[in-house]
Amino acid sequence: MAGFRSLARQVRDPHSDLALRRYSLRKCLERFAPYGHRATWDHLCSRAGFGPEDRSPDPARLVAALDELQAARTVWLAYEESFARRRRREKHDGLRRPGSVDDWHRCTWGGHGVAWCDDPSVHPSAPLGDVLRRLITALEREPGAACPVCGDTALEWRYGLAHVPSAGPVCTGCGIVVPAPVLTPEAVRRSRSRSLVSA
Repeated sequence: MAGFRSLARQVRDPHSDLALRRYSLRKCLERFAPYGHRATWDHLCSRAGFGPEDRSPDPARLVAALDELQAARTVWLAYEESFARRRRREKHDGLRRPGSVDDWHRCTWGGHGVAWCDDPSVHPSAPLGDVLRRLITALEREPGAACPVCGDTALEWRYGLAHVPSAGPVCTGCGIVVPAPVLTPEAVRRSRSRSLVSA
């Protein structure tokens, strides 16, 4: 099974068949898809300017989509490396029980669903790398009351998400499932009450 870098080389190869290049970009999302596979694909297509069902997109647009994906992956890999160093230090110091950020991180290892969007057509419009930087910054500071990606405070608790955890606060502005560790208990409580009101 090809890894991300091998698939990325196939996307960039001008001598490869266009269908293979498109297929390789889709396969990259099996290795790294911050919004989930379908939502990340929709995001990349809209940002690069080709349709999700376009079977013969402009090769330059495929490469532009790959560039954005690779830039975001670099941001995430740096975070994972930093996270691993921190956990090694904590274990060395005798802190074996992980915190809430660690619980969240276990569900996103490898970068799949980091900023999960349950509705594939509703996702942030900013570049993926910017979204991940905002999310990582929020994980490293005190919890707040707003979505760390778009700043919207209209969070709604939703059940039956196609992700782990299967319920959580969803930003009605940008569509991500907001990680619980970045929110204050009061913000989580408000999102739960919005769910009850809209149900």
